[in-house]
Amino acid sequence: MPFTIHIARDFDQMSEVAAGLVLADIVEKQAARPDYVLGLATGNSPTGLYKHLAKAFNAGAADARRIRTFNLDEYVGLPGENAQQRSLNPESYTYFMTTELFGLMRHRFAETNVPWGTLIDGDELEAALQAHPEDVELRGSDDGKEIAIRPGATGLLRRIGDEVLDAYAAKIAAAGGIDLHVVGCGGRGHVAFHECGIPFAGGRVLLVRLDDNTEENAVTDGHFASKDESPRYAITMSAELVYAARTVVLLANGARKTDPIAASILGEVTCDVPISYGQRYAAAGGTLVYVLDEAAAAGVLAQRDAVEARGCTIVDHRGEPYRRVADLAFTRDPETGLLG
Repeated sequence: MPFTIHIARDFDQMSEVAAGLVLADIVEKQAARPDYVLGLATGNSPTGLYKHLAKAFNAGAADARRIRTFNLDEYVGLPGENAQQRSLNPESYTYFMTTELFGLMRHRFAETNVPWGTLIDGDELEAALQAHPEDVELRGSDDGKEIAIRPGATGLLRRIGDEVLDAYAAKIAAAGGIDLHVVGCGGRGHVAFHECGIPFAGGRVLLVRLDDNTEENAVTDGHFASKDESPRYAITMSAELVYAARTVVLLANGARKTDPIAASILGEVTCDVPISYGQRYAAAGGTLVYVLDEAAAAGVLAQRDAVEARGCTIVDHRGEPYRRVADLAFTRDPETGLLG
């Protein structure tokens, strides 16, 4: 299970280190072929990384016009009478990506894609689920559930299956898969909205009933005023699809991530901690990289010998000075994988 764990002292350094890794991969692959496919996460963890990426693209370090992007997930059930209003809601992930990355760039990406959750009216989905329970199968051992749409489903549920879930997975496949995926870590170890307890073996893109903990965290983090206002559903890549990327860079910051990060490395591969799928991915030859701030890395540092015994390489950046990624010469350090 060999992979690399980069440890930074705080959010700012974590963002710098992650930006160096992502840019190194883009520069390397763009030198060899015309196109690059980048997977993107939302949430607090990648926001600093995205600002560094925007600066680097604007400085000409890599060509954004040769990059297509695919986001991990999107809410279903945001307020709005049509898809346009829902996508412009400040809590939509489409809006998030525009404010945190797309709108900061001088040149646009060749194409950007966010799962098409805003095409779905939340009330209409609720009504369809209540009217046709026979058309779905709920999968999962915890509060969060995959709502698997059966082959014989009709009406709205059939359209969601065909035109939202399967179509997004097919578009990723047609692009040749994802070169590098930036992902975060939920407070219980979920990745995207592949909630804890949802089986790994299932669809590639999922319709999900969100976990109570996920909804509560959205309120705690200030995204929604109350749990009643927080969406109950989302469209998400599954863990299997996330870890089908050629490289996965996982960012985690804060003490809320300490336990799931340690469990994902030292525990069993289990859908109770979806990011533990990374063990299987790394063992099969995937390039897995963790970039953690000191708080998220506390469990790793406390059990460093056990982590290294699992074949992981720990790179500690806490004693290094801050660097401005946009000003670096873009060559890869053979030992750390960073730009320098």
